[in-house]
Amino acid sequence: MKITTRRYPSEIGEIVTYKIVNSKGASVVLSSLGAGILEVNVPNKMGRIENVALGYANPADYLDDGPCMGKIPGRYANRIGAGKFSLDGKEYTLAVNNGPNHLHGGPTGFQNRLWNSCIIPDGVRFEYTSADGEEGYPGELKVTAEYRWTDRNKLKLTLTAVSTKDTIINLTNHCYWNLRGADAGNIFDHKLRINAWRWLPTDESLLPTGEIAPVEGTPMDFRKLKPIGRNVRANFPALVYGKGYDNCWVLDSEEAVVLKETVSGRKLTVRTDQPAVQVYTGNWLVGSPVNHSGHRYLDYDGVAIEAQNFPDAPNKSHFPSPVLKAGEKYSRFISFEFSTGS
Repeated sequence: MKITTRRYPSEIGEIVTYKIVNSKGASVVLSSLGAGILEVNVPNKMGRIENVALGYANPADYLDDGPCMGKIPGRYANRIGAGKFSLDGKEYTLAVNNGPNHLHGGPTGFQNRLWNSCIIPDGVRFEYTSADGEEGYPGELKVTAEYRWTDRNKLKLTLTAVSTKDTIINLTNHCYWNLRGADAGNIFDHKLRINAWRWLPTDESLLPTGEIAPVEGTPMDFRKLKPIGRNVRANFPALVYGKGYDNCWVLDSEEAVVLKETVSGRKLTVRTDQPAVQVYTGNWLVGSPVNHSGHRYLDYDGVAIEAQNFPDAPNKSHFPSPVLKAGEKYSRFISFEFSTGS
């Protein structure tokens, strides 16, 4: 495995990027800003290697971008209602930065921080220490994100953390995928399968209501492969609220999601030990920074597949607990496996 580094200036300091190339010439590019994925270059059915991860031309443009492109949001990915939660008898107040809710750990979160980084066998380790009280969260939290790339075109992300106090945590990766090519247009013809028979209905602000509902008979049913665009504009509350899919499914297996694209022949399989996956069809990508083709993305040009805990779990006791006890270890993995054919 060949790993090379580059450095770029930004207003918060030097960004370090890492390119990892496997024996077949397929590669990933990672960034110390938000411990993010900048590129994933994999072959199509004809063997042509292309980038399938949406991204910007300038690594510094990932700072404070609306889409959270490719990065690791935290301390709590997704939404917390009204920016409030209680833990150990104490109420905590967080920034309200997405309508009436707290989103992705706050205005800065983990995604807009420079992480310490180093090369490890077949990959890169990123580390960030979140101070006690940062963004309103309790406990000093030490977070590690390890990416490893294989000769079989598998990118595995392992997320671990330890806190000095009881806290809450929900970590994921927020990469957007387009298997036809990162700058190839909308993803409506991509076929998606989600191994889930239940999903989480939301209110108009996209906050879960607390109901866990069956997908059967609704546009939320992806138990068999179907085009993302088939129902994306359906007159169904969830799709009206989000202007497309921006919803959470309760996973039934470690093989969480399969995404396929016919023209390229590429297939992405996402595996995880997380309890849920948020699928977001890039409904608000307009206005993002210039990409590698020299233009800006349009809405629906990529789909984010965010393996994670349930949104607003700190306020809903019947959801999987997001509490990390002081001194205990948080550990989760997400793998993105790229192939061609059936």
